[in-house]
Amino acid sequence: MRQPLSPSARRSRTGYLFCLPGLAFLALFLAYPLLYNVWTSVHDVDLGQLLGGAERFNGLDNYRAVAGDPAFWHSVRLSLVFTLASLVLQFTIGFALALLFARPFPLGGLLRSLLLVAWLLPPVVSGTLFRWMLDGESGAYNALFQAVGLSALSHDWLTDPSTSMAGVVFANVWVGVPFNMLLLLVGLHTIDPELHEAAAIDGANAWQRFRHLTLPLMRPVSVTVLLLGLLYTFKVFDLVFVMTGGGPVDATRVLSLYVYEVFFTFFRFGQGAAAGLLLLVVPLLAGAWYVRRLRHEEEAPAGGAR
Repeated sequence: MRQPLSPSARRSRTGYLFCLPGLAFLALFLAYPLLYNVWTSVHDVDLGQLLGGAERFNGLDNYRAVAGDPAFWHSVRLSLVFTLASLVLQFTIGFALALLFARPFPLGGLLRSLLLVAWLLPPVVSGTLFRWMLDGESGAYNALFQAVGLSALSHDWLTDPSTSMAGVVFANVWVGVPFNMLLLLVGLHTIDPELHEAAAIDGANAWQRFRHLTLPLMRPVSVTVLLLGLLYTFKVFDLVFVMTGGGPVDATRVLSLYVYEVFFTFFRFGQGAAAGLLLLVVPLLAGAWYVRRLRHEEEAPAGGAR
C-alpha cells in the first residue's frame, strides 16, 4: 500500500506541475530549434537534400566555409559598428532624457508617453517610416532642409554607401532611446534624494554630484541597460531589412542579413545554420560575463563580512 505523501512533498509536486507549461514552451520553441540548428550545422544540407532527406554529415566543414568567406567577416565588422554606434547614442541620449524627466515639470508625463511610441511601434513600421523620411527624392528630412534654406544638406541617405549605415543607426537609435530612458529613469528614482542634498550642502556643484554620486550609483542599472541593448541590437534584422535590404553594395549587410541570405537566397542551410550559431557568440559571451559579474557582486558582501 502506497504511503501518503507528506505536505512538503505535495507542495513540491505542485510546484513541478506549475513549471510544466513553461518547460514545455522552452523545449518546443527554444531547445528543439536550437538543437536542430546545431544538427543542421554539421550536415551538408541544401534545398534538394532537405526535400529528399539525403543530408550528409560533414563535421565542421560548414564552419570552415563560413569562416573562410570574406562576406561573413565583412558582415561581422558591420554588425560591430552598427551595435557600438547604436549603444553609445541610445545610452547617452536615453540617460540625458532620464535626467530631464527625473524632475517633474508641466506636461512631463505626456512627453514621456509620446517618446514611448517609438519603442512600442513594430520595427517593420519604424523601418518603413524612416525609409520614407530619408528618401532622396520625397523624403521628409530633405524637404525640411530645403524649407529652412539648407538645401546643400539634402542627400540620398539610404542609397549612398557612405551614409546608408548612418541612416540605419539613426533609425535604430530612435527605436531604442525610449527603452534606455525608461530603465534609467527607474534607476534614478531609486537614488535617495537626501544624498544629493547632503552633497549640495557640502558644496558640490551639479556636475560634481552627477560625476561622483549619480554615475557610481547608476552603474548596476547602466550595465544592465547596455547588456540588454547589446543583446537586442546585435541581432537586429527586420529594421535593416526593411530600410536597405543590406545594400547599397552590402554597406548595411549586418550579420543577421548575411545569415538570411545564405539560408533563403543561396539555400545553403548547413552553412546558414553554422553562421546563425556564430551569430550567438557575442550575446552568449556578454550574457556569461553579466552572470559572472552578478555572482561576484553577490559574493563580495559576504567576503567583506568575513
